[in-house]
Amino acid sequence: MTTKEKNVLDSVIYSYSVDSGTINEENKILKETLNKLKEELDRFKAPPLMVAEVSSVFEKEVVIRLPNGNKFYVNVSDDCGKISSGDVVLTDQKNLTVIRKIPITKKFDIDSFVIVEKPNIAWKAIGGLEDQINEIQEVVELPLKKPKLFKKVGISPPKGVLLYGPPGTGKTLLAKAVASSTNSTFIQVVGSELVQKFIGEGAKMVKEIFELARKKSPSIIFIDELDSLAARRVEVGTSGEREVNRTFMQLLAEIDGFSPLDNVKVIGATNRKDILDPAIIRPGRLDRLLQIPLPKGKGRLDILKIHSKNMSLDKSINLENLSSEMEDFSGAEIRAVCTEAGYFAIRDNRTKIFRNDFKKAIEKVKREEASEGNDYLNMFG
Repeated sequence: MTTKEKNVLDSVIYSYSVDSGTINEENKILKETLNKLKEELDRFKAPPLMVAEVSSVFEKEVVIRLPNGNKFYVNVSDDCGKISSGDVVLTDQKNLTVIRKIPITKKFDIDSFVIVEKPNIAWKAIGGLEDQINEIQEVVELPLKKPKLFKKVGISPPKGVLLYGPPGTGKTLLAKAVASSTNSTFIQVVGSELVQKFIGEGAKMVKEIFELARKKSPSIIFIDELDSLAARRVEVGTSGEREVNRTFMQLLAEIDGFSPLDNVKVIGATNRKDILDPAIIRPGRLDRLLQIPLPKGKGRLDILKIHSKNMSLDKSINLENLSSEMEDFSGAEIRAVCTEAGYFAIRDNRTKIFRNDFKKAIEKVKREEASEGNDYLNMFG
């Protein structure tokens, strides 16, 4: 065999070995892909398991409660491990045998019911509420920042505070500002969302919200529209009202359960303090009651300055005179005036805002306020 023929033969053998290796590698990848697809297909074909909660535990059997409220006495698989009352387990749909325990202790996804955030609102962003700021700093900020001081003095700080007053006066803003100043987690929940369909669910949700607050402490629980949950209780009522009362009693129990220097504080807000149950505002619960009134005089001017500081105002505008024209305006309405004045300038394709823009904005907000007031009166004939 000549040298040339030998080289050709070696080249053919090399090419064959390379192709063979590539084919083997591709076959290996295809087999792995096929096995994964088979596993996925088998998983899709597997019957679904039912989620249940363990009520009572015996030797090799347990009583489980299904989501619809029905209870069953069932067996437990040997592979399940130790099961305790309150655990969440997966059961077979046919005979309801407990298959395994899952690491879920919460019945609700609390994050979908509450707003959890770290606010970034400074005290200087709030105008006209100097006295209220001092009060809430004493009740909430000081115990969170200097708990040892209260221990040395020998007193227990208040567990919570109630903010009450007309809508739009800055109750939520105050709560966020104190959370920001103490670097606390701010957990906001609306009272009506705590009332659930089935018996006991609202109470359990309240318990889980407070557990979340303890885990993320220091934290502030802000309950808006507290009157929807903590209204004065009556002797006779519907089943729905009784469920609201159960949820309310769980809220009282959670507040009472706090240790005096705990890093969780409760702030409630309402427009209707007159209908609240006395149990929620007695000493030892929401101790301090802070009225957040409509801004007057200097307070109204301070709020106007805060909301107009980034606006392009004409030099002829006198903010003090403008604030005097907004008698009985809430902080939210003053902000609405600034926004409307800006819109009047935008409609005329201007970047500068004149006094006439503010004047028209004030008239517009007054008309809307009067219209809402008439609608409210018309409800009662």
